Amino acid sequence: MSRRRTALALAVALGLVPGAALAHGRSLSYSSWTLAPDGAVVRLRVPLLEMTRIGIDPLADPTAPVQIGRVLTSHVRLSSGGEPCAPVGDPRPTAAPEGWAVFEWRTHCKDPGPLAITSTLLLDVAPDHLHFARAELPGGEVSERVLSEAEPTWQIGVIGAAGAAKPAGTPKLEGTSLASYVVLGVQHILYGSDHLAFVLALVLLAASLREVAVLITGFTLAHAVTLGLAVLGAVRPAPTAIDALIGFSIALVAAEDGWLLGGRGRAVPWTVAIGLLALALLAALGHGSVPALALLGLALFSFCHFGLLDRAERPARLRAAVAFAFGLIHGFGFAGVLAEMELPRARLATALFGFNAGVELGQLAVVAALWPVLALLARVQDGRWHRRTAEIGAAGICGLGVYWFLTRALG
Repeated sequence: MSRRRTALALAVALGLVPGAALAHGRSLSYSSWTLAPDGAVVRLRVPLLEMTRIGIDPLADPTAPVQIGRVLTSHVRLSSGGEPCAPVGDPRPTAAPEGWAVFEWRTHCKDPGPLAITSTLLLDVAPDHLHFARAELPGGEVSERVLSEAEPTWQIGVIGAAGAAKPAGTPKLEGTSLASYVVLGVQHILYGSDHLAFVLALVLLAASLREVAVLITGFTLAHAVTLGLAVLGAVRPAPTAIDALIGFSIALVAAEDGWLLGGRGRAVPWTVAIGLLALALLAALGHGSVPALALLGLALFSFCHFGLLDRAERPARLRAAVAFAFGLIHGFGFAGVLAEMELPRARLATALFGFNAGVELGQLAVVAALWPVLALLARVQDGRWHRRTAEIGAAGICGLGVYWFLTRALG
């Protein structure tokens, strides 16, 4: 009966997947400003998917570059003394990574005065949109600011002949504060549905608060390592492959939950291994974003993991090891936000510490909300409600993970 309930829950969950899985992720864009007393040179990057929010189809509409350029210059602006600085000519599309649009243009300010950068890009259709602005003064000083609906303007000040920005009482170019990076990290985990799904899958079958602490600690330590390596530029794996592997990690941990609840049969390990081998064959033929060798490694890892888990007297230890291993992958996913900002080294420590602290606080908030509910269900009717909740939750999370993995790996 337990196996039938698990299978039925999985079927229902898979039917509910597309609506949630097709939703946009956190809305982001980036700009770099080379400032001068009379204007700036601007370079702006925005994901092509974001343009579909405002009815522009970058793939099918030949006029899309012109439309995108107009949107960018009208919503991301420089002002001097409160007066907008006009673009000089049309924005120029330049070479861009796959899935992105990159435009450059120059702005000219008629009258010198205190400079300010304002972004209202996409706020009318995505109020949670974040715009990361990076500014460089003529003297070489570089800083950054996260612009949002709550704080859309970055007051820079007057740039003198020597290149110094001089807002009233503040001679330095002020970047995003440590507290703001903490908030950004919290928002990233709460808006990042894939990272959140992984944390939920980890916690579903935890038998004690101590086991929860071990799982989350392993995940935390691992992603902190790769987050730092990626932002520092030491390692830069392909983002599309990382996104696909994050989906796989969610699917595998949730499948593991269902497998433990359903009696540890052979069907799940063999299905996972054979499916990955089939994807590896497709990758060898030139299809997909994940290399064939990586998929072969995942097939071997998954099959061995289920075998070890079946023989383990204390499965919690193996689950903690898997949380650590997949935490390394998720760290590269977390790094995407900061790596795209191209922060100066003087600002990296603040950004890394604050962002990572925010991610951890967000995770702890999720666990703190979920764990008491699971603990209470475990005490009701000899744990039957807890088991049913875990079965349905694991099935739904597995369905999302499989969908994310396949669409990202083969898209």
